[in-house]
Amino acid sequence: MATPVIMPRQGQSVESCVITTWNKKVGDRVEVGDILFSYETDKSAFDETSAVDGTMLAIFYREGDDVECLKTVCVIGKEGEDVSGFAPEAEKAEAKPAEAVKAEAPAAPTAEVQTATAAAPEQTGERVFVSPRARKLAAESGAILSEATGTGPNGRVIERDVQALIDNGRTFAAAEAGAAETAEKSAEAAPAVTAVPATVTAAAEDEYVDEKLQNIRKVIAKTMHASLSEMAQLTLNSSFDAARVLAYRAMVKENGEKLGLGNITINDIICFAVTRVLNNHRSLNANFLGDTMRFYNHVNLGIGVDTERGLIVPTVMHADEMSLSEFSKAARELINEARAGTISPDKLQGASFTVSNLGAKGIESFTPVINPPQTAILGVCATQRRVKRVGGADVFYDAMPLSLTIDHRAVDGAPAAGFLQELCTALEYFGLTLAK
Repeated sequence: MATPVIMPRQGQSVESCVITTWNKKVGDRVEVGDILFSYETDKSAFDETSAVDGTMLAIFYREGDDVECLKTVCVIGKEGEDVSGFAPEAEKAEAKPAEAVKAEAPAAPTAEVQTATAAAPEQTGERVFVSPRARKLAAESGAILSEATGTGPNGRVIERDVQALIDNGRTFAAAEAGAAETAEKSAEAAPAVTAVPATVTAAAEDEYVDEKLQNIRKVIAKTMHASLSEMAQLTLNSSFDAARVLAYRAMVKENGEKLGLGNITINDIICFAVTRVLNNHRSLNANFLGDTMRFYNHVNLGIGVDTERGLIVPTVMHADEMSLSEFSKAARELINEARAGTISPDKLQGASFTVSNLGAKGIESFTPVINPPQTAILGVCATQRRVKRVGGADVFYDAMPLSLTIDHRAVDGAPAAGFLQELCTALEYFGLTLAK
């Protein structure tokens, strides 16, 4: 019996995923455990493996398609089995036939296929989410989906948006008629065009390489632009004497394994101190929601993680209830999942405050950008050798700078400075912070 393969739901917040690579094509033999295709959410990448043996009978989506979760992506079974009943309703009308997917060089599309293709959104570098009913109406009417303004959840184009295009005459038939008229007028007035030698074109192409943005980079770009354009951001800078923190880290590194503490890092120590101080400053442990402030009763700490795919911020939920060892373990697991690209999108939500550490890169100072709708973010910088006066004498010490960016719409400078001051004290006397 033929077995459908559906697009998994990687987290409750995920509505769709993008197919990035097909490892099998129609007609290929499939064994249990074979990777069928790879796909990604906005933040993570996954491989879908086969749970059955058989032959790839049908593929309903191409690479680059944005597929709703729980939709049938392909079918595995015995050769000759009927798979027409497995195709999602939208794909029955407009998807590319499985035989066409299998072919390496498909023939010129028929008029019927051209109509379905014309109804699809143009590729402009942005993912366009379209409901099945909207696609069906667009395919039947020839509406130009790339011009639709999505009014559904998360900007999804729904049926009423397509109907608005039709009512306004924004269809391919109308566009082609206008284009033909414009082309005719241009042809009469246009001067002769001199052909560009092929060698010049080839040389120009060698000067650069164009690559489409990954989904994660699109999300980062959109979020950071919104952050800087919509918030009134202010950064406060301070530093603390890191002697006790560095000594504690050295002690754990040398003896922690004997006590089963694991590899507690400097970042773990700073984050732990943040969780102990933040609850005393509720305006920083909050989200700004326009006309509402959401104050958190616990610290859900976001940790900035540099990965090959871009910046990812997993969240340690209720971090203020954890010991240092427990926090270190939880953070390490999230960081490893983020770097492997397998982290669930559900673990990338719900943060009330974020810590971003660039100290390992040697950065002495920077301005961290808030992840909306949070009201603040802490930047951690590289340790610097400085001099201070102690008992009338100059004493060298290791200073660790901290940069706190706040949303001045929600947090004033004085309360923010108070948090930074208390945090520096908690880190300078870290042994006492542990004792709380």
